[in-house]
Amino acid sequence: MARGNGLDDLSRRLKRIPEEVRKAIDPAVTQSAEEMAATMRAMVPVKSGKLRESIVVTPPGGTTPAHSQPGGSHVVPAGAAVVTAGNSEVRYAHLVEYGHMASGWSDVPAPAYPFFWPGYRLTKKRARGRINRAMKKAIERGWSS
Repeated sequence: MARGNGLDDLSRRLKRIPEEVRKAIDPAVTQSAEEMAATMRAMVPVKSGKLRESIVVTPPGGTTPAHSQPGGSHVVPAGAAVVTAGNSEVRYAHLVEYGHMASGWSDVPAPAYPFFWPGYRLTKKRARGRINRAMKKAIERGWSS
């Protein structure tokens, strides 16, 4: 009999862990995304300030701006946050990030001024650590209760 109760207790604890983890990582993910966005805003070249202002964080359950880079409009799943650059007024974030060659509308090629991916790379290790710590604490809480 005691053995059955122990298995029930173990099963109950294991089922509760994913709920605790989901609750714990959303704030850590959002905080990390805000940090990434701040780094990107600091790195973006400023002419009018519109591109800098278009760098936004969409928290879990939110919808990204319609004309944002990368990916356009979509609903952010639980446990994730999305940093985007661009909106319906600012549709040139990718041209600033990667530069562009001369084309029909411009005779002068523009150099690249990377801000998005360097901002991500500079902050991803810290973000990963923050999220892992939040998951570990949640698992420990779920296991001990």
